[in-house]
Amino acid sequence: MNPEYPFDDAATARAVIDDDGTLVEWNAGAERLLGHRAAEVVGRPAVELLAAAGEDGSAAPEGDRWEGTVSLRRRDGGAVSVWLLAHRVRPRDDGPARWLVVTPLEGEGPRSPDDPLDRLGLLESPCAIAIYDERLRLRRINTVMSEILGLSEDQVRGLRAPELSGGPQNTDVEQHLLRVLTTGRSTDVRTYVPVGGDRTSVWLARMAPVTDGEGQVLGVSVAAHDFTEQYQAQERLQLVNEASVRIGTTLDVTRTAQELADVCVPALADFVSVDLLDPPEHGGDSPTGRLTAPIGLRRTAHRSVNPGNPEAVAELGRVEMYPTPSPQADALLAARTLVASMSAGDLAKWLSWDPVRAERIKEHGIHTTMAVPIRARGTTLGVAVLTRFENADPFTPDDVLLAEEITARAAVCIDNARRYSRERETALALQRSLLPRSLPRTAALEAASRYLPAARSGVGGDWFDVIPLSGMRVAMVVGDVVGHGVQASATMGRLRTAVRTLADIDLAPDELLTHLDDLVVRLSEEAGTDGSPGEVGATCLYSVYDPISRRCTLARAGHPSPVMVPPDGAPEEIELPAGPPLGLGGLPFESAELELREGTVLSLYTDGLIESRERDVDAGHGLLREALSAASGSLDETCDHVLHALLPPGGAADDVALLLARTQGLPSSQVATWHIPADPALVAPIRKQVMEQLDHWNLSEVSFTAELVVSELVTNAIRYGTPGIRLRLIHDAATLICEVSDTSHTAPHLRRAKIFDEGGRGLLLVAQLTQRWGSRHTTDGKTIWAEIGLLDEE
Repeated sequence: MNPEYPFDDAATARAVIDDDGTLVEWNAGAERLLGHRAAEVVGRPAVELLAAAGEDGSAAPEGDRWEGTVSLRRRDGGAVSVWLLAHRVRPRDDGPARWLVVTPLEGEGPRSPDDPLDRLGLLESPCAIAIYDERLRLRRINTVMSEILGLSEDQVRGLRAPELSGGPQNTDVEQHLLRVLTTGRSTDVRTYVPVGGDRTSVWLARMAPVTDGEGQVLGVSVAAHDFTEQYQAQERLQLVNEASVRIGTTLDVTRTAQELADVCVPALADFVSVDLLDPPEHGGDSPTGRLTAPIGLRRTAHRSVNPGNPEAVAELGRVEMYPTPSPQADALLAARTLVASMSAGDLAKWLSWDPVRAERIKEHGIHTTMAVPIRARGTTLGVAVLTRFENADPFTPDDVLLAEEITARAAVCIDNARRYSRERETALALQRSLLPRSLPRTAALEAASRYLPAARSGVGGDWFDVIPLSGMRVAMVVGDVVGHGVQASATMGRLRTAVRTLADIDLAPDELLTHLDDLVVRLSEEAGTDGSPGEVGATCLYSVYDPISRRCTLARAGHPSPVMVPPDGAPEEIELPAGPPLGLGGLPFESAELELREGTVLSLYTDGLIESRERDVDAGHGLLREALSAASGSLDETCDHVLHALLPPGGAADDVALLLARTQGLPSSQVATWHIPADPALVAPIRKQVMEQLDHWNLSEVSFTAELVVSELVTNAIRYGTPGIRLRLIHDAATLICEVSDTSHTAPHLRRAKIFDEGGRGLLLVAQLTQRWGSRHTTDGKTIWAEIGLLDEE
């Protein structure tokens, strides 16, 4: 009695034989049939049990099943003719296959003529029906089941379910039979039966108890029908659904092509290659016309059931030319799926152009190939080639439809990825053209910057700038336009240009943000009338640093505050009035002013640096302060250290702009100041003092130009300005700046003097003699300035 099975195990004679013919198992039923005890026969050749002279049992039967009548030797020396059913059993643990040999034993005793199991009408049913008795041994089968088994009812009567085929799935079936027998409740069971190669037959069985008039369970009936076609249809539908989920998870062409290959192996093919046409240069659309051979294709992805893809001839990323005949070229030229096989001879014709591929196919037993063009939106993108090895069935028409459905879904994803890549490259090119190629070298500060586009959402509207101003001052700006893509980059370019224009007229930071806010409001209004997507929004931080006074004025519009690192102190966030984001309109902005020691590092950045899904803003600020505190190299090295410390390895979710500036001070010895009474007679003495100062600075080479400029500017201030006049000279290694201030708010302008006019040519002369000139408003008046380039000492 088998402890896992509560019924008589001796009703069937059963033996298990290794492939080499050795008996490894011998049950009580076999001992009952032939008289040999298990200890006497286990481990000995099974052929020794054959009694008929000349019979050879040394060779294993062909196939997975054998049945027939043989003469076996009994223990008492006699012979008995026995019908045997043998199955090759493949265990679940991938161990060696063995042969299960069974025969039902007679002598179970007479059955009652009124036995309900024998009176069931089965022959007229179109389903395959079997009846098992209370011992779970086969009692009846109908004609359909007999045809499926290939055995008659008399031959198999008395066998258990595992003994009918020997497969492990029948052991599971018997467990379901036992459950129905003991509980009296019906159940549905799906079982998978190998039918050769990689093919599997799927059966759906309805198991129901057979009861007498009093409800007592006498046995179990099994009504089964072939569910293979419906199962295969479900599998195909499931594969299509899986493809829609697994293909196109990113907007990366290579990743999408690899996902296509991964989905198809091993569900649809043993080896899959994906070859794509290279997109046109300069971001154009792919050609839609007819292709001509040979066709250049880039191997983008491949996948095999064998580790290492040994079947692949082409290397990933390499372009190969495919002539006709070849699967790739022929399918693309025909613009339809083509299937070829070794048995039909067309596969050999395809391989005639490449002996290396022919040898590789022969080596791996490839017998059938399917080439599916990858097309989307009327554009040919490439071709997918699906291959099956010798143990697999040829491709069927349903396989072709399935491959075309999956490839069509992948084609749309590949096309989307290419369109995204093209737009991303366009936006990147636009972004690079709008951002400063290099930062200007100024006497006020040393600067370094970084810009990183978002890893997934694409290029955005982050920008930074360093703008030299008059009087050796310099403006630093960082901004962020809401959104991503070309539209955000274009808006960023307009705002950056506006900031530079407003900075040229030397507006205070809060005033500049007010004008910039008005511009963003107008851009939003335009977006609502010209069909542009959405309203325009932005944030901005604008600051002005004066190296003479060492003071910095800052204002922000909804932007993160900068972090300051003193020369010998810890990093700290500068507290600034928040200010509303740009585009709300009508709300005020406030400035803050602080004194910076020489060597102070200012860190200006966009929110993509400190904000992420993994941490809040406070944690991001803390990491930034730690990174700035730990950095000890140049500003460029500090930029890299900050990005490495704060951004994930795969890139940030939002684009990032970072601007670091180390302040420098201008020594008081390089600045000279005079307060001038409003008396024209004092212009000459002032010119003399200026000449003496230039000699002291060793700038005599520009003394003539400086004298004319000072004379003109001071004279204009005395003549047209108001008292409180001040002259200031500033110089560094490259520039001499002349500034004249007064308390009048009237700005000067160039005009064309007539022939007989006695004046009106002063500012025109200043403009001709200097590198640049201009005016700026101050809190108590205006300042006229002019810059004179110093001669190169070399």
